[in-house]
Amino acid sequence: MTDGITIGRAAAFAGITVKTIRVYHRSGLVEEPRRDSSGYRRYGTAELLRLVQVRTLAGAGVPLAEIGPILDAEGADFTTALDRVEENLTRRIEELTARRATLRRLTTGDRVLLPDRACAILDRMPGLGFSAEDVTTAREGLILVRALMPEGFDDYLAQIEHGLDDPRHVALIKLTWSAGNWPADDPRIEELAEEMARHFLADPSLLPTLAGLRETDDAAARRDLLTHHGEDDRPGWARLTTLIQQKLRAAGAELP
Repeated sequence: MTDGITIGRAAAFAGITVKTIRVYHRSGLVEEPRRDSSGYRRYGTAELLRLVQVRTLAGAGVPLAEIGPILDAEGADFTTALDRVEENLTRRIEELTARRATLRRLTTGDRVLLPDRACAILDRMPGLGFSAEDVTTAREGLILVRALMPEGFDDYLAQIEHGLDDPRHVALIKLTWSAGNWPADDPRIEELAEEMARHFLADPSLLPTLAGLRETDDAAARRDLLTHHGEDDRPGWARLTTLIQQKLRAAGAELP
């Protein structure tokens, strides 16, 4: 009968560290073996087998707290326990795969926060003459619209797609965005507001609306956040937006 092996040899044979073996002891997963006359623990085949079993399950991702009951189970109970572990691991793999996909999409910036349909609109804008700053502003706006008006987001995207198909509308929108950099008292803002009002009155379908907010209790607060997004960086926008709305209402257009 062998006298057993030291903890260091046991760790080497089991493919783990001495520190890990001590963790297993403290967790109650492996009983501490007898000590020899010198006071050293001596590991026999039973302890070594248990170390290998625990290491195998832990390496498969089984939490330490679940390993003891699994190893102590017998027959059908053991199989059932392993099936449950496999289900949990499968679920974790699916979660990690989804996270990895998200991280990969993050390499394209905020696009991870938008569906493919919205990204297609952003991809289309540079070819229509919009600047990189315009695309960034549009991306931020779409993210906010999706967050604040999720139920009506698809309808809002449809309105934008419709507008981008109209060359005159695209030209006016680009001019409107440029006007955001004008001083608030620039006389051109009044002229542009008049032209934009006529444009929307001639074809109301080109006027982007926030119809998805009508059913919410805090619609006014959400609409205020969306309407005034970007005005801090583009001083001409606040006055331009106000003038366009005033002129549309004066002409009898229905606005929220």
